[in-house]
Amino acid sequence: MILIHITPAYKPAFIYGGPTMSVAKLAESIGSYAHALSGQEVITTTANGKEELNVPVNQPVIVEGVSVTYYSRWTKDHTHFSPALLLGLWKKISHYRKSKKKISVHIHSWWNTVAVLSCVIALVRGVPVFLSPRGMLNSHTETHRHSFYKSFIHWVMGKALLKRVHLITSSNLEKKKTAAFVQSKTISVIPNIVALPHSVNKQAPGRDHERLNFLFVGRIDKIKGLDLLFTALSTYPLPWELSIAGTGEDGYVHHLQQLARQLTISGHINWMGHIHNEEKFTVMANHDVLVLTSYTENFANVVIESLAVGTPVILSDQVGLADYVERTQLGWVAALNVRSIGEKLLEAGKAKDMRTIIRKKAPEIINADFNEISLVQQYINVYQLSAV
Repeated sequence: MILIHITPAYKPAFIYGGPTMSVAKLAESIGSYAHALSGQEVITTTANGKEELNVPVNQPVIVEGVSVTYYSRWTKDHTHFSPALLLGLWKKISHYRKSKKKISVHIHSWWNTVAVLSCVIALVRGVPVFLSPRGMLNSHTETHRHSFYKSFIHWVMGKALLKRVHLITSSNLEKKKTAAFVQSKTISVIPNIVALPHSVNKQAPGRDHERLNFLFVGRIDKIKGLDLLFTALSTYPLPWELSIAGTGEDGYVHHLQQLARQLTISGHINWMGHIHNEEKFTVMANHDVLVLTSYTENFANVVIESLAVGTPVILSDQVGLADYVERTQLGWVAALNVRSIGEKLLEAGKAKDMRTIIRKKAPEIINADFNEISLVQQYINVYQLSAV
């Protein structure tokens, strides 16, 4: 079977954060371990935020061992309209059909023209379609941002298309919310494949000082719930500092900085900006607790990355991995409100022994539960069973 991944953005478009990294890691892992497939390739656009990637277009290039074809786009985020990509997909399907090869398409993301129109082409050509939304496919995402555009897509064609695809969700929470919003041929849960560190330069957070060093890593966006976190921290009774590693739209970053001033907590916040993958794990290891109080989050790679170096987490109950963290006792889960978040921050702050236990046991648990080879096999099983 030939597998064609379709995604609006791909490496080195790191500006899009976790979703881009998840798609790339899946493709790279399949290339390394999925010998049952006869081949795979990625087709994508030159999207890189407001800019375009400086890459060859309309021809395959090898990126970390994966064949990737980039196509120019006519529109920017969040539509990514690319006639060249759609034509390229049509031609690739025709090429593989002439070679008598079985084809499947795996689309990553949904609320954009690359995903929806590629889905139309694949279904018209009789190709099985697997869809990983890479974000909550539910009523919240339909109304949270660009609501008119998303509602138009969903009700004009999206709803009908989704009935004909095989959904792959990354957490039980994502599956539950997705199943309540749409119907599909099948729906499976397979965690994201996350690149785990081999070794990290660790210090000893919390042992030589009384101040709690909290950390946020990710895109600075309204959906991440930083407003709730700031408000909860404004009454935190223990000495603390919060490092924010990530970037976002200037207007929203300025809004948060203004909120911090109003809450008189600016002096406790370290705006680190973007951190590269090479230093990410070291930064995580050298903080006491990672905090992610998102309004909605289908999975959250950063949670696995943090636990992989032994740093405990505090999550809102709307993060896809919240049930896993509760079950394994690798952190704290708060309800999505300021009071509950504040309580969990204080509970974690006082639980120095618990944080030490988590720091010792979490890496081994994560390496066992999110084993790359095992997760690749789960994807292959879904591809093979659902594509029959």
